[in-house]
Amino acid sequence: MDFVPLIDAIGEPATFAVIGLALGLAFGAIAERTGFCTRSAALELSHSKAGRMLPLWLVAFATAVIVTQALIFSGHIDLADTRFFGTAQSLSGAVIGGALFGVGMVLTRGCASRLLVLGASGNLRAVFSIAVIAAVAWATYQGPLVPLRNAAAGLLMTSSIGTNDLSVASGTGSGTGLVAGILLALLALSVAILRKLPPLYGVAGIVFGALIPAGWYLTYQFSLQVFESVQADSLSFMRPLANTLNFAASGGDESFLSMDVGLFAGTVAGAAAASLFARSFKVRTFADPGTPHWLRYVAGSVLMGFGGILAVGCTIGAGFTGGAVLAISSLVALASMILSAIVADRVVDGRKTQNTEQAPFAVAAE
Repeated sequence: MDFVPLIDAIGEPATFAVIGLALGLAFGAIAERTGFCTRSAALELSHSKAGRMLPLWLVAFATAVIVTQALIFSGHIDLADTRFFGTAQSLSGAVIGGALFGVGMVLTRGCASRLLVLGASGNLRAVFSIAVIAAVAWATYQGPLVPLRNAAAGLLMTSSIGTNDLSVASGTGSGTGLVAGILLALLALSVAILRKLPPLYGVAGIVFGALIPAGWYLTYQFSLQVFESVQADSLSFMRPLANTLNFAASGGDESFLSMDVGLFAGTVAGAAAASLFARSFKVRTFADPGTPHWLRYVAGSVLMGFGGILAVGCTIGAGFTGGAVLAISSLVALASMILSAIVADRVVDGRKTQNTEQAPFAVAAE
């Protein structure tokens, strides 16, 4: 894809932001209409409930892996110099940060991306949580919590195993990703059939998952056409929260403009537009019946803000974006998030079950 005309017209930072904006618009709209949430999928698995979120999640994840791996295998993208493989990654950060993030998303009843979508749909509890997450993420990314983050991250690095690439570590070669993607696709198809996932949800899951390789492809092509060096990347919602704060604090300085800022803005706009179009936009507050105490949301948001940066991503940034390239640290972080969420749910909320059976494209409760 040729970005040069757009770069000439609006500049490199703005073009990078436009890429994020386009991806965010699609992500926000689909996530709002499907209620996509890793926490909900994990709890369906934990409670053995025949809901729609687990098969939807599996379809999306399988799509992200198989399409991304096909792009790598065919030589359309080269991710050797990206943040996942360019430097050693923290395995201790993946375990500890992932565990903290998983507990946090149970306490706030949604992961970072889910809360951002809910906030754009009128949920003021989610807006409050996102504000806390963003502040803590900034403090952990480049503020006073950096020493604590570095201490936890430095306990065990991928350099101790020689690589962060699962295909290299397993010694199975360049086709490992495609095989893994095919196996995941078969698993997703089986679960979707067993749980009678509506076809419309299946299509939504495929489109949702395809946003990850789309992000990798677009940003890789962009990185080849700019003078200032940028790394290819895809969707994430922890670093973008911190970088959006930097952009806002700068008063809109173009030097702070990036894909992260565009992704944040696009997700909010896409989710808001989808909820308004479907007439599901509704203001929700802490005064609503059955809402947990606001301090629970504070605690969960703090854990997600710190844990997400320590794990180098949320359930989307580490789980999907890193998982799609078979980064060991990301797969460890995703497993840690899911397992800790299951444990936290049983400890904090007991075996309470929630009704996840919804009409197609209805908005899931937070």
